[in-house]
Amino acid sequence: MLGVPVAVCANVFAAALELKQRGGGQIVTLNAEMTMAARANPGLGAAIAAADLVIPDGAGVVWALARQGYRVRRSPGIELARALLEYGARHGWRVALVGASPEVMAGLRERLGAEIPGLNLVFTLHGYQDPALWPALEAELCGQRPELVLAALGVPRQETWIQRLHQGQPGLWMGVGGSFDVWAGTKQRAPAWMGRLQIEWLYRLIQEPSRWRRMLALPAFAWQVLRRG
Repeated sequence: MLGVPVAVCANVFAAALELKQRGGGQIVTLNAEMTMAARANPGLGAAIAAADLVIPDGAGVVWALARQGYRVRRSPGIELARALLEYGARHGWRVALVGASPEVMAGLRERLGAEIPGLNLVFTLHGYQDPALWPALEAELCGQRPELVLAALGVPRQETWIQRLHQGQPGLWMGVGGSFDVWAGTKQRAPAWMGRLQIEWLYRLIQEPSRWRRMLALPAFAWQVLRRG
């Protein structure tokens, strides 16, 4: 889709578990904004191209695929990540969480521990670390051999960070954007009716007006899709 790969599968959760059984890999949650960023940022584009599973997170991606004859269901990354956390808790997975602010991470650990019985958090790290500390922290993370790593470092950083770090590591590594903020209770997801109307982007824009420049990627994406017929 516009030169960016995306998987066409009926069940992304089943696809993620199959990937885990094959030894793990990187999962990318693709939306229109990320697609346009990948076309402009070679590093991000390379990370997505090398990923093991790219799921259609955004309504724009689903629409673009439909124009190519592929009927897929939108698969929000936040929902897949939560399903993997709950599955992992039931099956004894070692889980790592990386990213967000120190305050969000503190609240996240507390809430997830209360909401998901049995969740085995072996490593948690907020994203606002001294750059000089990252190599040692990354080595500590990899030393834990987690079976699920969720990174909320923002696009493109989380995708390129995962691509670099997950090589030779087991488990699933997935960028989750603002999911930590929602799970920690500091932000709210759009109401379900907005999701059904495919206008969650409007809810995010209302919550964060500073996103307006990033939202310009949406009409640019639509124009590129229409140009390609």
